[in-house]
Amino acid sequence: MTNDAKLQKDAMHILKLTSRTFYIPIKLLNPTLRKAVGSAYLCMRAIDEIEDHELMEADTKQFLLQETSKLLQDDFNNDAYEELLRPHSDILPEVSMRLGDWLEVCPDDVLEKVKESTSIMAGGMAKWVGKDFDIKTSDDLDDYTYYVAGLVGVMLSDIWEAYDGTKTDRDLAIGYGRGLQAVNMLRNQHEDADRGVRFIPDGWTRDDMFTYAETNLAKADEYIKTISTKNILVFCKIPLALAKSTLSALQSGREKMNRTEVESTVAAIMKE
Repeated sequence: MTNDAKLQKDAMHILKLTSRTFYIPIKLLNPTLRKAVGSAYLCMRAIDEIEDHELMEADTKQFLLQETSKLLQDDFNNDAYEELLRPHSDILPEVSMRLGDWLEVCPDDVLEKVKESTSIMAGGMAKWVGKDFDIKTSDDLDDYTYYVAGLVGVMLSDIWEAYDGTKTDRDLAIGYGRGLQAVNMLRNQHEDADRGVRFIPDGWTRDDMFTYAETNLAKADEYIKTISTKNILVFCKIPLALAKSTLSALQSGREKMNRTEVESTVAAIMKE
């Protein structure tokens, strides 16, 4: 097995371990898009695991994210990155430690876009770690969800355009990402509260957060209408359908969808 093939196999393995939601649609992409989207997702997951780490002090997270952001703005120096993370290698997951590998497997035509979006995300995460995730207003919520999720939509839009010229609205792409993130926030609200984090703006009720999620998922619906490439369309439909079904489950008082519901949702999209 060539080194590239081994890295690609590793990437899909780590992807499966880190995200059930995105592993399914990424696996369904053709080999070219699978490599691009898989590596891009893992790059962002690498820094997300630093931001979310429960055992790491806030100032340490902020420093690691800021320095990673800087490294991504130049020719990524993997030795410097490994040196940066080495003091924390005993607590950080493999997906974070191997950011250099995910960049290596990324196709050349989208590599700079992936680095740029991941760098901006790391910088934004560092800012909100420094603020202790203190979201007071709807503008704060928009700002935070832009950095942690909207940028995923922007990056995917860049990948679609590089692949076959598919052009999509970046604002709708950001809304798509925000919608998925809002569903995650609603699903994890009690868990977040247990660790002292509240992503809901001051004065907002849980119903207001449901409205925020629904408004942004409606933008995701508009985003998808502009895509004609079937492989890309199926990819985009799956996380959106799962998010909508999760939202319905939450509104009916359940914590999440069960495995059978996930499988039936995916199967229904595949039959369309």
